[in-house]
Amino acid sequence: MTTALPALDLDRPLDLNRPIDLNHLGVVRTDWRLDEVRALFDLPFADLMFHAQRVHRANFDPNRVQVSTLLSIKTGACPEDCAYCSQSIRFETGLRSEPLMDLEEVLEKARTARANGATRFCMGAAYRSPKPKQLAQIIEMVKGVRELGMETCVTLGMLTTEQARELKDAGLDYYNHNLDTSESYYKQIITTRTYQDRLDTLQAVRDAGINVCCGGILGMGESELDRVQLLHTLATLPEHPESVPINQLVQVPGTPMYGAKKVDALEFVRAIAVARLLMPRSYVRLSAGRSEMSDETQALCFLAGANSIFYGDKLLTTQNPDENHDLALFGRLGIVREAAHATACSQ
Repeated sequence: MTTALPALDLDRPLDLNRPIDLNHLGVVRTDWRLDEVRALFDLPFADLMFHAQRVHRANFDPNRVQVSTLLSIKTGACPEDCAYCSQSIRFETGLRSEPLMDLEEVLEKARTARANGATRFCMGAAYRSPKPKQLAQIIEMVKGVRELGMETCVTLGMLTTEQARELKDAGLDYYNHNLDTSESYYKQIITTRTYQDRLDTLQAVRDAGINVCCGGILGMGESELDRVQLLHTLATLPEHPESVPINQLVQVPGTPMYGAKKVDALEFVRAIAVARLLMPRSYVRLSAGRSEMSDETQALCFLAGANSIFYGDKLLTTQNPDENHDLALFGRLGIVREAAHATACSQ
């Protein structure tokens, strides 16, 4: 028998004189103040987890997790200089570049993912921005995956407004474009595109009517204030991203971020909990870096409000826990996989 947590008293007026009004956590807002976000990070851990779980239960089934699979459909030779990325042509990481995959090969991977329980199929290509011929090929992949009855997501770098509309017309459900870190720390990580470039792509995606998938990476040498600012930016977008992936840096030899100080596990859980409180109706995805997390850390993340994962033993070019391990952990925690949404044709 599940015991419900106390309900929020939403009739009480918002107290703007307090650093954070705990009574109103769970209200969907895009006007968060930076001091409010910082106050959430500063809550005692038990209090933060309590409020995150309470808000999570008000919006989602706490024992159900959405499962996605991520496939690199074009690997390596990216001209960008993202300091964490194995696919940048600027770093010697030993990664072998590969051309854009054939349509049927992608669909076969999608069928396997569907058979393994994934409901969303995400396709990533190492582009600064896709060229017209490349986009046309990827559009056929989007159409084919939707015909399998799966939600579709792509991450292709920067998009123009017209490119976003083409993807929408093809039936794309989600577009992933992470902010990675705070605007103030961004130049320490990437110099080949600006923070505003990323925001412009998010706006093009939103204007086209595509769901936004946007989050960041922790463990790149950023300060706690950078984490506060990153989540503040996400939570004050005109609309909250429907999906918010929170990644732990996977350190790749040869990249500038290799050897960075690892983020403390409890601080990572804090970020998950704060994301849940700031964006109460978004899916918060426990994303890259799970292969280096203990089962206990992952369990705390689910308790803090994470309700989506990538499923499969590889994320683009880095490792991920295998399906059997995830299923065993789900079984121990009493978690079940979320069923596919009725957004596509089924076969």
